[in-house]
Amino acid sequence: MFSAETYKARRQALKAKMGSGVLLFLGNEDSPMNYTDNVYHFRQDTSFLYYFGIDKPGLVGLIDVDNDKDYLFGNDINIEYIVWMGEQPSMRALADSIGVEETMPLAKLTGFLAGKEVHYLPPYRALHLFRLGEYLGNPPEKINKKGSESLIHAVIAQRSYKTAEEIVEMDKAVTLSGQMHVAAMKTARAGMKEAELAGLVEGMAVSGGGGLAYPVILSVNGQILHNHYHGNTLQEGQLVLGDFGAQTTSSYAGDITRTFPVSKRFSSIQKDIYNIVLKAEVDCIEALKPNVLYKDVHLQSCRIIAQGLKDLGLMKGDIEEAVAAGAHALFFPHGLGHMIGMDVHDMEGLGEDYVGYTQEIRRSTQFGLKSLRLGKALEAGFVLTVEPGIYFIPQLIDKWQAENKHNAFINYSALGAFRDFGGIRIEDNVLVTETGFQVLGQPIPKTVQEIEALRR
Repeated sequence: MFSAETYKARRQALKAKMGSGVLLFLGNEDSPMNYTDNVYHFRQDTSFLYYFGIDKPGLVGLIDVDNDKDYLFGNDINIEYIVWMGEQPSMRALADSIGVEETMPLAKLTGFLAGKEVHYLPPYRALHLFRLGEYLGNPPEKINKKGSESLIHAVIAQRSYKTAEEIVEMDKAVTLSGQMHVAAMKTARAGMKEAELAGLVEGMAVSGGGGLAYPVILSVNGQILHNHYHGNTLQEGQLVLGDFGAQTTSSYAGDITRTFPVSKRFSSIQKDIYNIVLKAEVDCIEALKPNVLYKDVHLQSCRIIAQGLKDLGLMKGDIEEAVAAGAHALFFPHGLGHMIGMDVHDMEGLGEDYVGYTQEIRRSTQFGLKSLRLGKALEAGFVLTVEPGIYFIPQLIDKWQAENKHNAFINYSALGAFRDFGGIRIEDNVLVTETGFQVLGQPIPKTVQEIEALRR
């Protein structure tokens, strides 16, 4: 948690942006795994956390813009709860910790909202729909699932710019995430299950106090972009793609990817393809600065990847034309990166296009490019991921080849030898500064030489 003054200042800034109305922030509830008392690990709603700072279930924050007052709604616990869960701070103590003047029991919230202009963010949990229906006196099917557009824009305009104290937290998250990746690279050996490495890094995240920022992606099948299956056995000659990160106790996330060989060294072709991805990542990080369109940086990475694959005989023809046509997306079917903060895909629950695009810079419909989550101009204070990759996805290759798709740019006859290659991705988290960029966290090994040294 930050100081009460931080949360007060955030709420005051939001009031100034909104101008009028009541701003309703639903905290999350415990979510049962298989019966009421056996719950998933609690994760607070991040917009509630940003403005009200309390990482506990059963709370609602309310900002009354018209009367310049803030409220915390919730119930003090009873002795039966204390028996099972221990003593908890009172509602008054919680409110004092975040600089809120008024507390009320949840039973009074519906009456308080009656007749008022209420703004709320898009409900991304089914329970939120039911709660909004209860508080606003509407059945859930009548609730506007898109939320208040003016509040969405105001929250994004505030949360997009990370303050110095937020950067300190993100730096911690990335440093721990890097230590997790180094541990995986040092520990992996042929004959191990992927699950052993996944358990190792998750344990480190838990030991850090905040746990994982998102479920571990760690697989020898790195061509499956979000692969959470950990049942494979590592074998010599394979590549391990690990995409995982820790979050701090204040819920700021790290999101790092590294790829390394199960063997002590990369093979010659693994090294060649790895270095294409590494060049794309390093060059694109160095291109970051205010007023640069991230869409343009993404297209820069596409050209680097396409040229590298052409040099290896896997692509052909004019590279500019190939990228414009989207032919490179056979090997690079996702975006270069996204915003990151308390959400690993920061504020995505508010609407990806609101966060990453503008009225002038619209999302593409082209395969690959449409998956770019951030396309708009960069500004100082943004924190984002840079994560190019090259993947050999047999099902996609077969489909495109059967359709004779992009025959002018893809050398399908050369791809047979790569059906079991997997994938390579390299990812860092980067702050855009007034003059350029700052890679967050302690440096994490990523050159071929650095990784092979760790593997030995």
